Amino acid sequence: MTREEVRQAVLRILGSIAPEADLTRLDPDVPFRDQLDIDSMDVLNFFVALDKDLHVDVAEADYAKVSTLNACVEHVTAALAGRGRNGRPRA
Repeated sequence: MTREEVRQAVLRILGSIAPEADLTRLDPDVPFRDQLDIDSMDVLNFFVALDKDLHVDVAEADYAKVSTLNACVEHVTAALAGRGRNGRPRA
């Protein structure tokens, strides 16, 4: 996936978690929770959906590190780039 495709996928997942949010106004460098009306369960559901839809796991200890759009896109893009053609991590 390209970085833009990852960005669109992350926004789609955010939209499913916060359907009332205007994601076109989302500041990509400000944490999601500071901009969207989401609680800790919504954040957990976001990361579960990220894993389910994009097959990228984010450790709970890293949630704060990927709490912005830019950081999340960077994390997912790097994780996807680290996989071989078979979808498994490269050795």
